[in-house]
Amino acid sequence: MPSWQATMIAADADHDGAPLLRRRFTLDEGHGEVRRAVLHVTARGVVEAHLDGRPVSEDVLSPGWSSYEWRLRYRTHDVTAALSGGGEHVLGLALGNGWSRGRLGWSGRGAFYGDDLGGFAQLEVEFADGATQVVVTDTAWESHASAVTANDLYDGQSTDARRHDPSWASPAGSRDGWGGVRALEFDTSVLTEHVGPPVRRQEALPAKEVWTSPSGRTLVDFGQNLVGWLRFTVQGEAGSVITLRHAEVLEHGELGVRPLRSAKATDTFTLSGGVDVFEPTLTFHGFRYAEVEGWPGELRAGDLEAVVVHSQLRRTGEFACSDDLLEQLHRNVVWGTRGNVLDVPTDCPQRDERLGWTGDLAAFAPTAAYLFDVQDFLRDWLRDLDAEQRAHDGLVPFVVPDVLKFMEHPPEFSGADSTALWSDAAVWVPWALHQAYGDDELLAENYPAMTAHVDRVATLLSPTGLWDTGFQFGDWLDPDAPPDAPAAAKADTGVVATACLHRSATTTAQAARLLGRTEDASRFEELARRVHTAFGEHYVDADGRVTSDCATVYALAIEFGLLGGAQREWAGNRLAELAEQAGHRVSTGFAGTPFVTGALSSTGHLDVAYRLLMERECPSWLYPVTMGATTVWERWDSMLPDGSINPGQMTSFNHYALGAVADWMHRTIAGLAPLEPGYARSLVAPQPGGGLTWARGSLDTPHGTLAVHWRLEDGDLAVDVTVPAGTTAVLRLPGRAEEELAAGEHHRGPA
Repeated sequence: MPSWQATMIAADADHDGAPLLRRRFTLDEGHGEVRRAVLHVTARGVVEAHLDGRPVSEDVLSPGWSSYEWRLRYRTHDVTAALSGGGEHVLGLALGNGWSRGRLGWSGRGAFYGDDLGGFAQLEVEFADGATQVVVTDTAWESHASAVTANDLYDGQSTDARRHDPSWASPAGSRDGWGGVRALEFDTSVLTEHVGPPVRRQEALPAKEVWTSPSGRTLVDFGQNLVGWLRFTVQGEAGSVITLRHAEVLEHGELGVRPLRSAKATDTFTLSGGVDVFEPTLTFHGFRYAEVEGWPGELRAGDLEAVVVHSQLRRTGEFACSDDLLEQLHRNVVWGTRGNVLDVPTDCPQRDERLGWTGDLAAFAPTAAYLFDVQDFLRDWLRDLDAEQRAHDGLVPFVVPDVLKFMEHPPEFSGADSTALWSDAAVWVPWALHQAYGDDELLAENYPAMTAHVDRVATLLSPTGLWDTGFQFGDWLDPDAPPDAPAAAKADTGVVATACLHRSATTTAQAARLLGRTEDASRFEELARRVHTAFGEHYVDADGRVTSDCATVYALAIEFGLLGGAQREWAGNRLAELAEQAGHRVSTGFAGTPFVTGALSSTGHLDVAYRLLMERECPSWLYPVTMGATTVWERWDSMLPDGSINPGQMTSFNHYALGAVADWMHRTIAGLAPLEPGYARSLVAPQPGGGLTWARGSLDTPHGTLAVHWRLEDGDLAVDVTVPAGTTAVLRLPGRAEEELAAGEHHRGPA
């Protein structure tokens, strides 16, 4: 970590929440060429750093959102090439409200972390003779208003091109109107290097169609629900205003903005009279459609493009199959992931929320770790979880970073303590990452959070040994729950919570064994045994019937190892029976959905699992696909068959949680899974069904590419397998003897 000499500074005037800060400087002469120059930069708010009129990186919305009380992340940029010339230079910082001062949550409030925007930069220059020069933010800097007149992540950005000075951060920039700055109180001990990837523009999508709505409004369709903003070049009368509103769906031919709740999701651009380029980089929107007002002349599809923005994650896992709807579902899961990895793993990217809900990620982490390299992205987020948890005596909050603590928790969460599935993220997410990447150091780093969570929950058990006390989300968003009561699930909350504790205790014991913590391992194994016994005594009858007798409780009891022998077989049969009684429509919420297909297939009901996956009537995974969805919805019926939006006050068309079924698609349809952490040894076990005639999957593991392609040839199974160098795999095909495969290419024809 650098030896900090910089000061956090703020503009003397607020400048509409988007001030410009700059410092002119001259490099020391007589020391030869610049050998190396690095810029460390961060902000209270978000910052775009410029050197001599050019951005120092492609990063946007930096430094993102962390638990600012304990962790303010900084980025380090190599700017050696930018300082190769002599003469005067200018270092500039453009600030925005971001998460630090903008609105967060649904309370309508903002500035939870303080009222001041501040910039912090330290430029370190090393010359050929070994001499150094340091340029830092201090009170010698100057400030000015930018062209941005308003900015908020939820509400959008307003820009007045008449105020834009493209040379503001260059030596040629005007000196008129620049004011001073002031130092802010700031503890540099909270500064930490950002270990996760930066947020950047990923691609640009052209508009697909422009038309006039029934009410006479101009609408644009980009063909894909995405997260980012619009970019365009335009020329019109000076002072005229273009207004853009964003939404994910249409309702009755008009922009469907009700699901946004209080988020305005509106950008405005005031034209200069010349050729203007607009790109609102201090906000982001979740949208497929835009409503455009005030465009000079006729708007054509080629005039606008949608810029896709999220953390720079490398795609690692692929899946394809013979069913078009199933392939589209998988694409929807991918796009849902992309939309919710903008620095924080969020529940949704469009309404007045966009929070790091722990339960969503606990359910989705294995899927995310297949689709993308999320190791460092989630390592960084888990450090925030640890910080929040330490500050609350082992309690893992509902969201990380925990903004709900500033909102004094909504009444329905009043007095809540550790909560099943949501707080279990402290265990389930690190374990999913360890299985995917095999990094013992990451597991060790998160081990204290894992143990603190399980130890805290152990104190919350009732005298029966069950976790049946306190607030629980339970099987959140059970499709049979009323729209205005998403926690009113069929599954008994005590059954769900106790099952989740058993999984967490068992997993933490496994982690302890791997890390050589034998005493801890024994302690958590004993807790798991006690929970297992209590679960069986109070929730399971002699046959295997589980209290509340619904799909979720059987799925959890089966998948979390709470049933064995004849009871497990009975429970699997009962789960299949319930699925058939429901017409193979989904009857599980957040807790049961990630595990129901696995519970069916692992108990001999592969055909039922496929029928559940392939069902098209609501509620089902494919119903949204038949309705034209391009991302995964929050509710099974976020849009009703008549094209109207679910009447509840909480619905989103971009939520990844229910897309956790893709993990089963990867493990069962494609058949790829780790037998040892990080795929040092892999399982290749495709299980054809559902009318599919072929499927393929590939994964860039830490050792190389693991791939499978199976197809039915005249009803018989043929398989091609690629095993990464330095690893082995077990090939397990239906009706055939299990094989050990060495690294390399393998083909197995029809039996």
